[in-house]
Amino acid sequence: MNEERIPASDVLTQRLLAHAQTPWEGKVLRRAETASARFGLTLPPEALARLGEERRRVLRETRRLELGEGILPQLILAFCDSPYLTQENWEEDLTELQALFYHFKNETRDTLPDDELLCAMAWVFREQGGSLERLSQAEPEALIRAAREARHG
Repeated sequence: MNEERIPASDVLTQRLLAHAQTPWEGKVLRRAETASARFGLTLPPEALARLGEERRRVLRETRRLELGEGILPQLILAFCDSPYLTQENWEEDLTELQALFYHFKNETRDTLPDDELLCAMAWVFREQGGSLERLSQAEPEALIRAAREARHG
């Protein structure tokens, strides 16, 4: 297996990767971060570590079990091109989006695959002028409809 080496001096990155569920989670996060950087949105290693801790907390709270890389890299990719998100609030917004994702997975009773739910969330977010509050109030049926519309054009 080809693993990327991390400088010993980058303790925060090592901690982040130590919390990863799989050996490749760190690589996936770094790729998503590279994509979001093109839109001026970056997260320092400390923020990634906090988001990982928040993920674990929300999973416990929502009584969900998640295998694999987690939803954060996909969230970053789905939302980083939004004109409504800024560097100043990027970590806070991702924290809320991550919690909303798991909440919506429960509310929709897992009827939508992750990528379709993310697409629906991003669509509702944009249609509501970038309001996380309005997104949080979306009804499960509205998300399912939005996913279907996105799927069928």
